[in-house]
Amino acid sequence: MKLPPCYIGLEQARQVLAEIGVQLTPRQMKRAADRDAHGHRKLPFFVDPVEGTLKIEKGTLVAIYQQLQSEAVRDFVDKD
Repeated sequence: MKLPPCYIGLEQARQVLAEIGVQLTPRQMKRAADRDAHGHRKLPFFVDPVEGTLKIEKGTLVAIYQQLQSEAVRDFVDKD
């Protein structure tokens, strides 16, 4: 059974990352959510249409880090 999406704000996202060992300051988290000069974000935050605050889906946030870690392991193993 698939869990329903769980949308979290910046501070909650920072706490979720801390739980998996990624310690970010509030400023670093905000920079990851802000758009760059090209209009892109480092992480897929979106503006909640009701609250007007930045949100991200919790499972997506964790999955991004898991995917990057898996790619790093694969690249490390492939170097032999």
